[in-house]
Amino acid sequence: MAHFAQLDENNVVLQVIVVNNEDCQDDNGVEQESVGIAFCQALFGADTVWKQTSYNGNIRKNYAGIGGVYDSARDAFRGVQPYASWTLDETTCLWEAPITKPNDGNIYRWDEDAYQADNTAGWVQVQL
Repeated sequence: MAHFAQLDENNVVLQVIVVNNEDCQDDNGVEQESVGIAFCQALFGADTVWKQTSYNGNIRKNYAGIGGVYDSARDAFRGVQPYASWTLDETTCLWEAPITKPNDGNIYRWDEDAYQADNTAGWVQVQL
C-alpha cells in the first residue's frame, strides 16, 4: 500500500490516504509517484496537490501528519515547530529541544516558560 498526503496552498497536510500499489504502477508494473498522484487527482480533483509519504521514512524523511508541513526545500515532511526554542534538525527534519531530555527512566514534559526564564531548565518531570 502506498500513502499520499494532500497539501494546501501553504504545503500544510490536509489528509493522508492509502492507495493500492496497483493504482500507482505504470504500464510496465513499476510503482511511480506520478501515477499515484494522477490517481489521487482523479478522485479528489485535478487541482489538488499530492506528495507520496511512507511510514518508515523511506520517502521524504518522515511520515506526513495532518497539520504537518511539506518542506519543498528539503523535500521532506516535518511537524509544526512545537516551541519557539526548538530547532529543526536538518538531517532528520525533526524538531529538537535546546536541552537534552534526561534519560533516567522518568517521564518528562517540556516547559517553554522555564526555558525562556534562564535557558538552563526546560524538562520538567511528570508526577504520576
